[in-house]
Amino acid sequence: MRTDTPWSTLPAREHLLAAAVGAPVPVLDVVIPVHNEEKDLETCVLRLHDHLARTFPYGFRITVADNASTDRTPQVAAALASLIPEVRSHRLEEKGRGRALRTVWSHSDSPVLAYMDVDLSTDLNALLPLVAPLISGHSDLAIGSRLARSSRVVRGSKREFISRAYNLILRSSLAAGFSDAQCGFKAIRREVAERLLPMVEDTGWFFDTEMLVLAERAGLRIHEVPVDWVDDPDSTVHIVRTATEDLKGVWRVGRALATGALPLDRLSRPFGDDPRDRAVPGVPRGLARQLVGFCVVGALSTLAYLALYSLFRTGVGAQTANGAALLVSAIANTAANRRLTFGVRGRGGAVRHQAQGLVVFAIGLALTSGSLAGLAAASGPASHSTELAVLIAANLAATVLRFLLFRAWVFPDRRTDGQDARKGPAHEPRNA
Repeated sequence: MRTDTPWSTLPAREHLLAAAVGAPVPVLDVVIPVHNEEKDLETCVLRLHDHLARTFPYGFRITVADNASTDRTPQVAAALASLIPEVRSHRLEEKGRGRALRTVWSHSDSPVLAYMDVDLSTDLNALLPLVAPLISGHSDLAIGSRLARSSRVVRGSKREFISRAYNLILRSSLAAGFSDAQCGFKAIRREVAERLLPMVEDTGWFFDTEMLVLAERAGLRIHEVPVDWVDDPDSTVHIVRTATEDLKGVWRVGRALATGALPLDRLSRPFGDDPRDRAVPGVPRGLARQLVGFCVVGALSTLAYLALYSLFRTGVGAQTANGAALLVSAIANTAANRRLTFGVRGRGGAVRHQAQGLVVFAIGLALTSGSLAGLAAASGPASHSTELAVLIAANLAATVLRFLLFRAWVFPDRRTDGQDARKGPAHEPRNA
């Protein structure tokens, strides 16, 4: 997985300023990726241009991304670009829809980037609802959905079954919340694309799915638009080969997410566009979310600790059983809190975090062992249930201390407005 993204997090979303038609930088850049589409390209571009010129209230551009066509597609694209000021053509010498989109989006200066398939299967009346939430600053990405309740779709039963089966696979394996990963009708804000695209590895049809899964896992907002769709009976997509590559991609992305190999924290957004929401004096950022995560992890690790203590206690003394159970549960607790509570991903610093966690463990061991020793001194040999009750009380005190130490020492949030002490200087975001 590629992770060469800027260190700073994303800026707060802002409503894009209206630009006059004909401005040097259009608000919207619609990319049409094509391969050997000499027959349909001109009709597609003329129809799309006419629709945007009549209905779109901002400046726009249409970019034909020709990826390794071997017919007259490059000549048709060049002729359209010379004829219509709002049309450009871009030639790539390698195939792949994902490669074409990444290349054109990465070089575009428009603040909103979109794409649609050359067959224009989607009703163009959905284009403005697609990009409006991105222009207003409400959302980060937008997708057309053929699987929404209010969508009207005309296509064969085979493609319908494959689409719904693929969506079920994504929901069950990658916990995807969006409804239609591969509808050829999507848009993204440029500042999001700058951070997200370097993390997307696929260059073919799985590009869309990978981009959406990573965006959703990073907490970015995805807007869905129900679309009317008429399937192209002459589509050249090879269904079996595409499905096989998609399943390979699902496995690769799922493994990367499970191991924390992707720096998704670089895609985080501040809360809202009101300056009052970004830095409330005296309130540490993320405290409520961290408390919830810590409590969940703590409850599970406490149950594991008590189960291990009961298991070890059958063969060794109370102090030995307590130390062994606490050590095992502490290592697991540190790893879980590192990822789930404090959002630290990747292997960097993992050994140091575990070492610091063991220091916190030693403090907890002192509290619980001291409680057991105090119980023995006060009442002599105690029942197993009494030992567990004392350990639960001691663990509650140790848990509060553990959270404070984790937050302030093991996983501190050292970010400031302009710099992250752990990651280096922040990059200034480009104005959208």
